[in-house]
Amino acid sequence: MGSEDLVIDPWSSAQSTDYSRIIDQFGLSSMDSIEMPSPSRLHRRGIVFAHRDLEMILDAQKTGDPFGVLTGLMPSGQMHMGHSMVIDQVKWFQQNGGDVTIAVADLESQATRGVSISKGRETALAEYIANYAALGLDPEKTNVYFQSSRPIVQRMGFQLGKRTNLNELESIYGFNGETNLAHVQAPLVQVGDILHPQTDEYGGLRPIVVPVGVDQDPHLRLTRGLAAKTNWFNVNDAKIGLLIGLSVQEENAAILGQLPNGRMDKDRLKEIFDGIVNCLKNLGFSDIMSSPKQGTVHVPGATQSDKRNIRMALLNYERKLGGMGLLAPSSTYHHFAVGLTGDKMSSSQPKTTLFLKDDLATVEKKIKRAFSGGQTTIEEHRRLGGNPDIDVAYQYMMYFFEDDDSYLEEINADYRAGKLLAGEMKQLCIERATSWLGNLHEMRDQTAHLVKDFLASDAR
Repeated sequence: MGSEDLVIDPWSSAQSTDYSRIIDQFGLSSMDSIEMPSPSRLHRRGIVFAHRDLEMILDAQKTGDPFGVLTGLMPSGQMHMGHSMVIDQVKWFQQNGGDVTIAVADLESQATRGVSISKGRETALAEYIANYAALGLDPEKTNVYFQSSRPIVQRMGFQLGKRTNLNELESIYGFNGETNLAHVQAPLVQVGDILHPQTDEYGGLRPIVVPVGVDQDPHLRLTRGLAAKTNWFNVNDAKIGLLIGLSVQEENAAILGQLPNGRMDKDRLKEIFDGIVNCLKNLGFSDIMSSPKQGTVHVPGATQSDKRNIRMALLNYERKLGGMGLLAPSSTYHHFAVGLTGDKMSSSQPKTTLFLKDDLATVEKKIKRAFSGGQTTIEEHRRLGGNPDIDVAYQYMMYFFEDDDSYLEEINADYRAGKLLAGEMKQLCIERATSWLGNLHEMRDQTAHLVKDFLASDAR
């Protein structure tokens, strides 16, 4: 990897915030061209800035088809404001029709952070799920499970692990000869976390979206690549329309008609292609050019907007033939919230963040000490103005506490013009933060009895 390349590390506290370069280097899609129905605060303000295949989710939402949302938590330490951003997005997807699966990474926490399984469960319930209830997730549409009690997660990770190698993991994660094997195993378990909600046992084939900070994209890249490698039928763009190709693999060779001598059973191959054609006819296509000999089916009348339905139909057909039928997950990416000190927010450094269980006096004290974008004297601030782009109090109102966009624009302009002082900005943030967290603390008490309702049957 060249020295000019950015490195994204899910386990590092040092991350790039050059989001434009991240989009370009890692092949993300900008949210600029996406039209969100009733966008949330994070969407409206560009805090959610990039995605992979979000159109799959929005199409399902528009047509009323099922879709899922997956997120996870590391059961070590306390939940802080940065974590709440993910739950804001999960809640938005849930309110717009998605079912929610939440993975408690107790195996990863045990292996990489020395947290026992029992302690991990206690932390997950008290520090995270209790806050999910208070933040308004619907327990009837949310299933929380633990990696240690869901064998399919480990089984899928093991199954799909044969489709990758150490070279790929080194390329994606920067692993080297010093990397311990727990870190090598962890991404494969996460692959199982992300993909298993598509199985018939856990909700069936449907698009799944994973909202994350951009530092977690390596897990999505690995998972998307492995899911694609399992597919028996590939849907690609053609000069006109779409082209469906057959992917003959070790696992499916005999089913698709490959004989021991390497030749193809023409009758069996025709059956397979007739099945593809029937899938397309059921979707309403009539201009279908099937060529078993070439190994392709051409659909000249298909457009980009038809890709989702065609993919879903072919994945269902693959499952009927005995394949895994896995759809690559969609994902969204949000900016990092700056820490109170101006550096990255971190659970292990209490001075950098507001914890959701902080008492209101502590919240006020932390915000008063937060990094400011104001000038060193009042006179200079009145003359030169402040910088809300680096002012933590303003940033926290934008990310977490202020819903009124027009008011936010007003204080932004006043701060830049020097009309609003740094201390006044902090006081505005304190008022909103203490109100928000005070309400959350009340809701935790009111929703404490719901925590057990969030647990999947295998998590109780």
